[in-house]
Amino acid sequence: MPTVRDITFNLLRRLGLTTIVGNPGSTEETFLQNFPDDFQYILALHESCVVAIADGIAQGLKTPVLVNVHTNAGLGNAMGNIITSYLSKSPLIITAGQQTRSMLLCEPFLANVQAETLPRPWVKWSYEPKRPQDVPGAFMRAYATAVQQPTGPVFLSLPMDDWDQTMDDIDVFRTTSTCIAPDPCRVAEFAEAINRSARPAVVYGGDVARGNAWKEGIAFAEKLGAPVWQGPLSERISFPQDHPLFAGTLPPAIGPLGNALHGHDLLLVVGAPVFRYYPWVPGEYLPSGARLLHITDDPYEAAKAVVGDSLISDSGLALVELSKHIRRRDGTTTYVKAGKQDRGQSSIHDFPSPMTARQLFALLSECIPEEYIVVSESPSNMAEFSQTKIGRITKPDSYYMTASGGLGWGMPAAVGLALAEKRTGKNRPVIVIVGDGSFQFSPQSIWTAVQLDLHVIYVVLKNEQYGILKAFASQERLENVPGLDIPGIDIVSLGKGYGAKTCRAETSDRIRECFSGALSERGVTVIEVPIGKNILKHQ
Repeated sequence: MPTVRDITFNLLRRLGLTTIVGNPGSTEETFLQNFPDDFQYILALHESCVVAIADGIAQGLKTPVLVNVHTNAGLGNAMGNIITSYLSKSPLIITAGQQTRSMLLCEPFLANVQAETLPRPWVKWSYEPKRPQDVPGAFMRAYATAVQQPTGPVFLSLPMDDWDQTMDDIDVFRTTSTCIAPDPCRVAEFAEAINRSARPAVVYGGDVARGNAWKEGIAFAEKLGAPVWQGPLSERISFPQDHPLFAGTLPPAIGPLGNALHGHDLLLVVGAPVFRYYPWVPGEYLPSGARLLHITDDPYEAAKAVVGDSLISDSGLALVELSKHIRRRDGTTTYVKAGKQDRGQSSIHDFPSPMTARQLFALLSECIPEEYIVVSESPSNMAEFSQTKIGRITKPDSYYMTASGGLGWGMPAAVGLALAEKRTGKNRPVIVIVGDGSFQFSPQSIWTAVQLDLHVIYVVLKNEQYGILKAFASQERLENVPGLDIPGIDIVSLGKGYGAKTCRAETSDRIRECFSGALSERGVTVIEVPIGKNILKHQ
């Protein structure tokens, strides 16, 4: 008779789950022994990196990815980036080994006590099979749960002695739909409200990008002739930021957000939460007299929204159906973006050292190719980044950011995205804009990128402080907050220790030289750039 392992691995092949990202422990070795030649095991040096690398692969290839971490200790290490993958709606099948079933009653060393509880509420489903013979069926249910909207991570706890148990040669494979279509009656109601409005506005969020609805989003906005805002703290960009209808990014606070939308009588939010707020700045949720319509594939997001009427649907399908019912408005308007932006190809500049973050971004903008991916994890410089050419995103699937606000996601996620680029043959360079504080959360990911021979460029902004926290402290009038300075870290040595090419660039010419070389030579490069310590007010 076949074993549980035989049946499970055959199922994983049929599901396309032949890539496993992991960091093995003793309770996982029975699963991984005699590893099949048609599977790929990607080793990361810490469980938080494991999850984020898998997240990057899942988002880059738009497919589920299998994750393997070590019992309760490894799962605990992974939790920060599991939260991010949940909010990014990344379909990860996360597994962890469990101690031998015959010892679980006495809770032996490395037992995952109440294994199903630990990852909640940040997985869609959490389960430990009751019998060894239930393992294949549990994988099938996990896969079906992960890929159904709203997509997201699931968790399986797998006792280490299950794999060699025999079972009947059963076929548990099945298919499931992955899209939620909109209710026609609700579409008609939304279309009627839109057609009645005098000055509507559109807000797009990450679901539009995740659902491959970039073109549908453009077509809808152009037919409506309305300004398009990016939702606050959006982990993906879903509308070209050089489009004449792009109005900017909404601020993540109640009062400022309501003020930014002043003058609109109807707001259509598609594929974004309503809204992501931080920090606390009181005010009106919406401009006086405005109505909000919310389209989301997540019933939970619809239920917790503080304002608005909701429609549960895939973003792309909803936009297509709505477009059939809304009237075309004559002409389009170019909307003035908040803040000064660098347009077109940046002119050549030379800046004194240490330069500002914006000056650095201007230098990088001189060198960027036509096609590239940006992963952003330098929170104190987000506003400056978006005002320069490198940060003005004009193409789909080219910008990624942590959805949870947790640090340590960007660097390993870039590894997964670069692997996806290599597999698809697109081979766009992945540029990571990361602060020296954020860098310390997952430098181990550099090693995996080097081992896989990927094209990743880490541009590390070094100001020897947690700039975003100092900005918040200033805004909230807090004094004498400890732990906000991080002097004495040698970024170049850390990158070199993991096998990357490295350079320290202080002058304009040296930055151009290092960045251009990293783009052309491929491989993994860490570029340390000292910047000024001036703190901008957080926006």
